[in-house]
Amino acid sequence: MGKAIFIRKAAQLVTLRGSSGAPLVKEGMSELGIIENGSVWIENGMIQAVGKDEVLFEKFAGQIHQADVVDATGKLVTPGLVDPHTHLVFAGSREDEFNMRLKGAAYMEIMNAGGGIHATTRRTKQAAPEELFQESYTRLNQFLLHGVTTVEAKSGYGMEWKTERKQLEVAKQLNEQHPIEVVSTFMGAHAVPIEYKNNPEGFVKIIVEEMIPKAAELKLAEFNDVFCEQGVFTPEQARTILEAGKVYGLIPKLHADEIEPYEGAELAAEVGAISADHLLKASEKGLKAMAKKGVVGVLLPGTAYFLMAESANGRKMVDLGVPVAVSTDCNPGSSPTVSLPFIMNLACLKMGLTPAEVITSATINAAHAIGRGQEIGSLEVGKKGDVTIFNVENYMKLQYSYGMNHTDTVVKSGKVVVKGGRLVEELSLS
Repeated sequence: MGKAIFIRKAAQLVTLRGSSGAPLVKEGMSELGIIENGSVWIENGMIQAVGKDEVLFEKFAGQIHQADVVDATGKLVTPGLVDPHTHLVFAGSREDEFNMRLKGAAYMEIMNAGGGIHATTRRTKQAAPEELFQESYTRLNQFLLHGVTTVEAKSGYGMEWKTERKQLEVAKQLNEQHPIEVVSTFMGAHAVPIEYKNNPEGFVKIIVEEMIPKAAELKLAEFNDVFCEQGVFTPEQARTILEAGKVYGLIPKLHADEIEPYEGAELAAEVGAISADHLLKASEKGLKAMAKKGVVGVLLPGTAYFLMAESANGRKMVDLGVPVAVSTDCNPGSSPTVSLPFIMNLACLKMGLTPAEVITSATINAAHAIGRGQEIGSLEVGKKGDVTIFNVENYMKLQYSYGMNHTDTVVKSGKVVVKGGRLVEELSLS
């Protein structure tokens, strides 16, 4: 597994210790477990020790000469960032729609005219697997440079099995070949294809009877997501699709209450979803149901920002006891960004979260939103050696100095993959 890594003398080491059992809620989201002058010892890809530098230095004194020592003096050290909601694998871009929206066109108006999701679907269908792989690999490099070590990736730009399978197979290949861990979600229910506009139930039947069984049989996805929204899939249709996925072992997720109140949050709690995402228009009743069931609310501040919409009320969700996570929602139409640190800034500025809550939302709670809370998301003995080091001296400054990439070093599974703000694979070529 290579040399041990000894990260030393962090100004602040954010551990989030003791948070593996369940996502953090309410006041717990502010309990970061900070160690000043903190250090981490990683060996065989796993965290072996976390604590004060002088304690770890004494413990590993006889092995330090054999380890790669990373000096974190004056820097902030956190768990590797986790992005729990992306549409990573797609072809093309939609900057023309950006201009249309600036002139007043609504998101659903563009989609219903054949743009939006349908435009990306056409391009993704046409793209060869090699092209999709290369475009997505490049995006993953940018995620890595912004401190992200794990991402969730949805299909959904096929709306027929051949292309959905292609997306999922590319995501699997990326997980095998890129340092970032890629966790796959089947999302055949991203939109109703134009040819099924007058027969949405026919398309639901195809998803339930054909696509879900194949995705499960080929082990191409862990989760099953539905865009439950007025003009897309009704709560009843979403329930049918999510319950069908559960039969095949696919864990429910939900795009919920993004554009209009549509009882998506209530549905997420009812079907036992691991997360409900967006939630701009979620009802208080639905949010309380999510809190009771422990459904993670994944907030996507970049999407509201880019669509010039009012943001979800993150402050209210935290106060109600919803375990909150944040994500880029990286996609070509409504959030074309890979900068999770900027999204964290927006969650403070537009959603009312505190800097401490945002750190929790992008690490341990995000890990729980994709079923990885026992493996990543905190710096604790026995977890993967996923660490991000930022060129700021404390977590408050990370949110205060917005719109900049402060990432200095990234360690993934005990291997340094970003050093001095550059990819190690690029450094080896220079």
